[in-house]
Amino acid sequence: MERLPIDDALPALVAALRASRGVVLEAPPGAGKTTRAPGALLDAGLVGDREVVVLEPRRLAARLAARRVAEERGERIGEGVGYQVRFEEVASAKTRIRFVTEGVLTRRLLSDPTLARVGAVLLDEFHERHLQGDIALAMLRRLQRTARPDLLVGVMSATLDPGPIARFLGDGGVDAPRVRAEGKRFDVTIEHLAQPDDRPLATLVAEAVARLVREGLDGDVLVFLPGAAEIRKAMAACEPVAARHDLLVLPLHGDLSPAEQDRAIARAPRRKVILSTNVAETSVTIDGVVAVVDGGLARVASHAAWSGLAVLKVGRVSRASAAQRAGRAGRTRPGRCLRLYTKHDHDTRPEHDTPEVKRLDLAETLLELHAAGVRDPRTFAWFEAPGAASIDAGEELLRALDAVAPDGSLTARGRRMLRFPLHPRLARVLVEAIDRGAAGDALAMVAILGERDLVAARRGAGLSRGGHGPAPREERGDSDVTGQLARFDEARADDLRPDTVRALGLDLGAVQAVERVRRQLERAAARDRSEGERPLLAPGDGDEVLRLALLAGYPDRVARRVRGAEFTLVGGGTATLAESSEVRDAEYILAVDAEERLDGRQRGAVVRTASAIEPEWLLELFPDAIREATEARWNAAEERADVVARMYYRALVIDESRAPRTEAAARAAAACLADAAVAKGPRAFTRDEGALDRFIARVTFLAQHMPEAKLPALTEADAVTALRALCEGRRSFAELRGAELLDALTERLDGAQRRALDAHAPERVTLPGGRGVRVQYGPAASPWIESRLQDFFGLAQGPSIAGLRVPLVLHLLAPNQRAVQVTTDLAGFWSRHYPGIRKELCRKYPRHAWPEDGRTATPTEPRRR
Repeated sequence: MERLPIDDALPALVAALRASRGVVLEAPPGAGKTTRAPGALLDAGLVGDREVVVLEPRRLAARLAARRVAEERGERIGEGVGYQVRFEEVASAKTRIRFVTEGVLTRRLLSDPTLARVGAVLLDEFHERHLQGDIALAMLRRLQRTARPDLLVGVMSATLDPGPIARFLGDGGVDAPRVRAEGKRFDVTIEHLAQPDDRPLATLVAEAVARLVREGLDGDVLVFLPGAAEIRKAMAACEPVAARHDLLVLPLHGDLSPAEQDRAIARAPRRKVILSTNVAETSVTIDGVVAVVDGGLARVASHAAWSGLAVLKVGRVSRASAAQRAGRAGRTRPGRCLRLYTKHDHDTRPEHDTPEVKRLDLAETLLELHAAGVRDPRTFAWFEAPGAASIDAGEELLRALDAVAPDGSLTARGRRMLRFPLHPRLARVLVEAIDRGAAGDALAMVAILGERDLVAARRGAGLSRGGHGPAPREERGDSDVTGQLARFDEARADDLRPDTVRALGLDLGAVQAVERVRRQLERAAARDRSEGERPLLAPGDGDEVLRLALLAGYPDRVARRVRGAEFTLVGGGTATLAESSEVRDAEYILAVDAEERLDGRQRGAVVRTASAIEPEWLLELFPDAIREATEARWNAAEERADVVARMYYRALVIDESRAPRTEAAARAAAACLADAAVAKGPRAFTRDEGALDRFIARVTFLAQHMPEAKLPALTEADAVTALRALCEGRRSFAELRGAELLDALTERLDGAQRRALDAHAPERVTLPGGRGVRVQYGPAASPWIESRLQDFFGLAQGPSIAGLRVPLVLHLLAPNQRAVQVTTDLAGFWSRHYPGIRKELCRKYPRHAWPEDGRTATPTEPRRR
């Protein structure tokens, strides 16, 4: 057996686990930690007759690693060494080393909470910080502290800060031991593009391969690309150079058959160009690679913000990933790495990728935690805790799906949902469909939802197959999802023949992926039925049952049409139905998949995938989310409150009718009228525009200057309160104006207070000639009156108010209505100022009478021409 760099570190690894329950193993790519460490633990007797379980981040890595270890140990795969990934298990009762994907271990912890047959667990490539890897580590640590103190846990990585892991695995304040394998690494010459090149990635790859050949390539080339579609394009672009130089161009990604994957990794008589996803970055070692071409991109696990379902988005890899990729060329000899991006681009990338626990939807993880007995995930001992908002969002969804009870325990439905390795939304859809006899159709439907879209034109997949493909068919229907299901069934009826699939406007790769998942879910559905009388694979009751099942999984995505293609969403805000949707006429829809529109001009969601629903289904599925209310809405044109009876699903109105005349209706109308009246302002409901201010000023004046009258300190707020009270029993502005707000305010004073107000803060005073003039009250100025000078003839002293304590300020006006004097001392005016003013008035207004002594003169009427 070939000696590997890790072999020198294996005694230290075994010794560390004899002394401690946890260990951190650091080893560079290609050192052999994945294949040699599990056997070292088993052969040293550290696990007795139990298994060593190795967590791998990808299915391909789990399968290939298991096969490599089986070969090295001289066994057939599935005997002493096996593997288990989602929907596939190659193992037996003899299996002692088991490679699994991260989610498989989490699910196993639910069915076997103590991992009774497991002696050690190794988490490989932990630096990738997958969500399932994080949660597996935390659950294993929890198990160590409770039922399995003998369980051994090792964390392995090529590029990892070991400190936090060692602390997490430590006991009694002492960090877990760290073991490092220094593995021999050869120099790798790294070259970047001189400047950005926006040509297609496939073209850049073909040019890079041609350059390597031209400059003396004497081994294999490993090319890193984001995904299968990009690999297909690059294969086509590399065909000419491969034909000229006798190169073998091979793909490597997770959707290939095992035979195709083995062909890419195995040694070949010709030089190979392996076009791979990031699966070859750390988890798979390919012998013979002397050069790497790095496209700088990868499909990074993310989730659709709208649905929470997992998606893969193309993004730039981190600097750590770029270093890992380059290192693949220096495993056995000096190598080269051609990066198809600039040095500046590389240097501005983040050092490491953000851990998935900080950026992915948590609903599935939280469901697993609840199943493990964690009532409150906020108190769970995470390796790195997610944000509180992410936990709250996941918990809210699980309660809406009836998967988790308010006390944090798992419901019966939640336990059934866990039997399916699906996002909780899709598991809820499937469980509902099984219960209603539509399992056969629902299996394919949830597989389609997981793929998000089968239509080639919408996926941009037609170009990846060398042509534009057919345009999507113009259809009108009740559901985009069941519409795609019908096309899928049509393709499946013809055995998924490529020509048929393309003629239906579907993406061949997506259709094949859906069929794989559908077959795998079929087995899980059979197990679900085995515990009850639910029908399996029955034809169901047609499209309506499937649409109702969809509603069960998307209770927070209900929308009601407002106008045209515009909808109001149950959670608030609006959405627009995409033109590509087949659902054109429904009043109520599920916005199954949407994307936020933030283009500066319009905001909201664009619904890409919709399904029509009936409001009666909401009452059937979610009775606790339905409420009825009698409400009033303001009719601005008629200036009145119209009272309606409304039925709500959450915050969305699903039924509305005119409310009968009841006490509740009257209260609603009065409250609506009051809100509208207050918004318009109290002054709109008085005799004239200034009446309210004059009344408040009078009351305020007398309360200040004559406290024994005991008047309240009346304010604007009192006017608003009186206005609201006046609205009781009324529905319109017309009724409110007829009631007169000032009368209501006056009635807030008792009889003695009203008498004092009229006597000592009068609205008007009468002058000697019988003319009544309004007293002007203000917040700062003293009360005052104004009138013609002649109206004051015969008045020796000016009038006073507030029990004669406050003399009125007199504005004495000439015939031109301008004041000739402003005073509170009328007697002094007559004696000191009037004689001089009289001469001027006689000259300017000779037709008016200007007696010499105003105190004894008789008031005169103004002369008319």
